Amino acid sequence: MITGAVAMCAACSSNPGNLPNPNAPIPVNILAAQPQKAVYFDKFPGTVTALMQVDIRAVAEGYITGIFFKEGDKVKKGQKLYEIDNRIYSASHSQSQANLKVAEANLEQAQKDADRYTYLNEHDAVAKQTLDHALTTLQNAKSQLAAVRQELVKTETDLNYTIVRAPCDGTIGISQVKTGNTVTRGQTILNTISSDNPMAVDFQVNEKQIQRFVRIEKTKSADTIFSLLLPDNTPYYANGHLMLMDRGVNAQTGTITIRLAFSNDSGFLRAGMSCLVRVRNQDTALQIMVPGRAIVEQMGEYFVFLAKDTLMPPSGPQTGPNAKPVSSLHAIQRKVMLGPNVADKVVIRSGLQQGEQVIVDGVQRLRDGADIIAGKPEMKK
Repeated sequence: MITGAVAMCAACSSNPGNLPNPNAPIPVNILAAQPQKAVYFDKFPGTVTALMQVDIRAVAEGYITGIFFKEGDKVKKGQKLYEIDNRIYSASHSQSQANLKVAEANLEQAQKDADRYTYLNEHDAVAKQTLDHALTTLQNAKSQLAAVRQELVKTETDLNYTIVRAPCDGTIGISQVKTGNTVTRGQTILNTISSDNPMAVDFQVNEKQIQRFVRIEKTKSADTIFSLLLPDNTPYYANGHLMLMDRGVNAQTGTITIRLAFSNDSGFLRAGMSCLVRVRNQDTALQIMVPGRAIVEQMGEYFVFLAKDTLMPPSGPQTGPNAKPVSSLHAIQRKVMLGPNVADKVVIRSGLQQGEQVIVDGVQRLRDGADIIAGKPEMKK
């Protein structure tokens, strides 16, 4: 009985707590790498921009005497928006009209005098100097009439500017002035009008991608390439099309601005809104993809573990000249270059060949060269 107890104690001390054998093969799940069709999107932060946006400034000076729109309304080109006190401008215009009549009367009188003295001069009945004075007076009257007419145009224009009209179709914003406020010529911004359908979305790409977007611009199916994610991360209902690329690259950032156009019948897009532009890949070739959980990151580099079948020399009762080698699986670490994510998978740009056995579960316990066995890995608690 003592011998049995000693044996039991020895067995307990050799494997305390019945811990698992640290040298046992690690169970893993294995997946053969196969090329697949990869549809993914490159994403760029973008900003919604109105194709036309105009700041309405006061051209006349004075008090605001009337506002003739509702903030946020859609307005038409030429629609009356504001009225500025026009009494001074109306008086100036009336004075210019009176000056015009005086100038026309002076010209008529000067013309008659010139005609009379010209006739008398033909019959040597008047001094030459008198005729010269008459012709000079006629020319001055003509010049005076032209100046008065220009002054009349100016005062009429100034009077018209007291009525502020919409310069284009669009949506008008919140008024920056109220009735009774004083406005200054060329300085005071009264409001802003922006077009709202279609809307533009601007985003920047690295100069290395210029050729990609030049090719997209020439593609007939380009209208299916661009889509949007709104600020709440919901997809926008309409696709966009490439409208233009900026004339040059920003030398400081090495980027170029791309402008897309999107239909905005729903009114969801507003100028200044941030969004995420999604550009669908144009590469139709099959690409190798693996589940994202198979990727291991170490110091900024990415690796996968491959299952390699290695023949080991026989051991135990199988030894002998006729004994066959024993097959054993090992985990081999392989550096890879990653592409974009596609759902729960990652595109492998390089480092992995078709058919290679990739370990997709159980990688947390692996090291390079570790013994493995195909089976369901234990879940971490």
